Amino acid sequence: MSNVLPLLAEFLGLFLLVLSVLASGGNAFVVGGTLTLIILLIGNLSGANVNPAISVAMFLRGALTVEETMSYIVVQAAAGAAAYYAYNTFA
Repeated sequence: MSNVLPLLAEFLGLFLLVLSVLASGGNAFVVGGTLTLIILLIGNLSGANVNPAISVAMFLRGALTVEETMSYIVVQAAAGAAAYYAYNTFA
């Protein structure tokens, strides 16, 4: 993947999503609002996958290459881990 902007968008999107789930205790309105905002903000940059299962499904549909899929999965895992670490460190 030659463009790093979609990966950065995925990282920030998933980071915010995981952080909102943890900080709100899973409140459906907070999580849904956050997901809606993420889709509106990064949807045109990366497709707003924000879930490794969606990235794999997009690969199986032929919308992503193997390189893009693996890049998304690594970035999404890192974002989830970073959000968990940030929540446990600062909350």
